[in-house]
Amino acid sequence: MNGVEQQAAGASPGHGIGFGEAVRVWVRIALLSFGGPAGQIAVMHRILVEEKKWIGEERFLHALNFCMLLPGPEAQQLAIYIGWLLHRVKGGMVAGILFVLPGALAIMALSWAYVLIGQTGPVAALFFGLKAAVVAIVFQAVVRIGSRALGHPARIAIAAIAFLLLFLFKIPFPVVILTAGLVGWFAGRANLPGFGGGGHGHAKPGSLRDEDSALGIEIPDHAHQSLSRALAVPLALLAAWLIPVALVVLLMPGTSFSTIATFFSKMAMLTFGGAYAVLAWVGQAAVDQHHWLTPAEMLDGLGLAESTPGPLIMVTQYVGFLGAYRHPGGLSPLLAGTLGGLLTTWVTFVPCFLWIFAGAPFVERLRSNRALAAALSAITAAVVGVILNLALWFALHYWFGVVEEVRFGPLHLPRPALSSADPAAILLSVAALAALLRLKLGIFSLLGGCALAGLLIRLL
Repeated sequence: MNGVEQQAAGASPGHGIGFGEAVRVWVRIALLSFGGPAGQIAVMHRILVEEKKWIGEERFLHALNFCMLLPGPEAQQLAIYIGWLLHRVKGGMVAGILFVLPGALAIMALSWAYVLIGQTGPVAALFFGLKAAVVAIVFQAVVRIGSRALGHPARIAIAAIAFLLLFLFKIPFPVVILTAGLVGWFAGRANLPGFGGGGHGHAKPGSLRDEDSALGIEIPDHAHQSLSRALAVPLALLAAWLIPVALVVLLMPGTSFSTIATFFSKMAMLTFGGAYAVLAWVGQAAVDQHHWLTPAEMLDGLGLAESTPGPLIMVTQYVGFLGAYRHPGGLSPLLAGTLGGLLTTWVTFVPCFLWIFAGAPFVERLRSNRALAAALSAITAAVVGVILNLALWFALHYWFGVVEEVRFGPLHLPRPALSSADPAAILLSVAALAALLRLKLGIFSLLGGCALAGLLIRLL
């Protein structure tokens, strides 16, 4: 029975992978997706490429590079894309929803626990230790991504300029990322050196070839749709995203809910470069502009997100929860927080499905586009500077109880009060970073060890 006959009979599609089997695999991936985007992509690669042999190495990397061009969490979008390749729209929907569902449930439960018991002695001590782990993890991300992305002086310069623009001049994050992309685009069109590739390279010798995988090398039939059919699902998703936002803004103007809906919708369109890059912008806006939480509470949220499955950007649900909890309007704080967290998750992740279903049928056109590859290379370089800004922002607010800002014209210089330094926080952060970089300690071991160390330090 050929592939067409199989589908007509309701059996497995031409690649032979049944939908039920795929659902079970996506559940397994969702439950194992800890450790931020790098760990989640590694889990998908191990299961889908090495173990199941459903997709070849080159095709996996090509899909990943496409997802990195998009705003949003690239790991979840990669799951949506591969799910779409396997089983059309329903496959992408199931893969994407399952990827975020465990984390969404966990963060909601932990957000409740945080506001109810998070400030008690033992719990606060655990969070004190988790903050050190988060600082170390973000600094490790600078090293890991920098070692891959900064192989040329031009990209090093872009990373350094991005860091200085954010750290010293407070240039908005979206402006920095979009400017880097434009620089890369024009550099690619001019064939300037240092801007080739998309940051993830090619398949290694001995890896699974595309032609030997279940998907093979052919473009699936559902990528050859008419324009009207190709746009039907993205337009429905666009409505599902924006109609609730419009209703909240019209019916609840001036409330925390309207601010949450518009702020995180804007974030969904501008989150290039992965979770660590955008969290600097989200954290600073949530703390300094909207006053939803403190820098210490933002670090606590990152600790929660690092220790639960799913995309790291799920920490935005915790931010939305606290924002509505602190500004509940006429609702009870816990109800307002729950609704604020759910609203945040909706406007953060619905666009991820929109981008993939709109772009996936046309993604093959990106394979040999040098200008787009160069734009991605420049954005990846800028992300290194963005993450370094995030790491220093978190570290200063963890290590010092008071951090003031001194302005000299356009410069914004952070000035920590030396008398407010916490030696235990500094030493624990240095030890955590050494454990990651020198001892290659795993994320779970680091989080557990730091939490226990924080408990001992604060209680003793």
